[in-house]
Amino acid sequence: MKHKQLLFSVLVATFLFACGQTDKKRSTEKAIDKNSQETEQPNSKDEPEVKAEDYAKQLEQFIPKGYSILDTSRGDLNLDEFADMILILKKDNEQETSAMADDPEKRPLFILIGQSDGILKKAAKNENSVYCVNCGGVYGDPYEGIVIKNGYFSIEHYGGSNWKWTRTVTYHYSKKDQQWYLHKDGGEQFEVSDPTSSKETVRTTKDFGKVNFVDFDIYTGEVNK
Repeated sequence: MKHKQLLFSVLVATFLFACGQTDKKRSTEKAIDKNSQETEQPNSKDEPEVKAEDYAKQLEQFIPKGYSILDTSRGDLNLDEFADMILILKKDNEQETSAMADDPEKRPLFILIGQSDGILKKAAKNENSVYCVNCGGVYGDPYEGIVIKNGYFSIEHYGGSNWKWTRTVTYHYSKKDQQWYLHKDGGEQFEVSDPTSSKETVRTTKDFGKVNFVDFDIYTGEVNK
């Protein structure tokens, strides 16, 4: 996995904390506008043009007091050609309140589905798909980013000290069930001083079966019901 420390630093600086509704709205617009430049897909002929500030207004309803945006990403999550969005939130004071081992500060992830009128609708939520701010150990915040492609989306992590690790959790959309399921969970470990020490471990549906997005827990690697 390509290390994206520079991109991560920009995101952290942009969304360090929200100070009142005006600042929250401004940071939301920046998040969406930045993401649109990087990952926006062409609209279908029936999809209306939606500006970053319009998305920002919509996202306000999903951001509770004391939270702000960690990241957003746009793409086709349910294979209907309308632009959907992944929204990840973080608690404003998570650096002070998160305890990695005993009580990690959760980062809610929303699947927001685009409609023909450009309105985003919440389809699902999971608070255990993104690692906490100090879950990277000595490295710090392990969150790297989101990748969306054709009904699949992946959350990428990177952490460790002398022994580095990566972890990518991927979900896919089932048209039949109209639900997202865990597709793949895994990564690699390697010693910084010894590139040949790399070891990859990946679990698939053969290992964990049919797991709904809302039930998966990255902290345990198991279904959380």
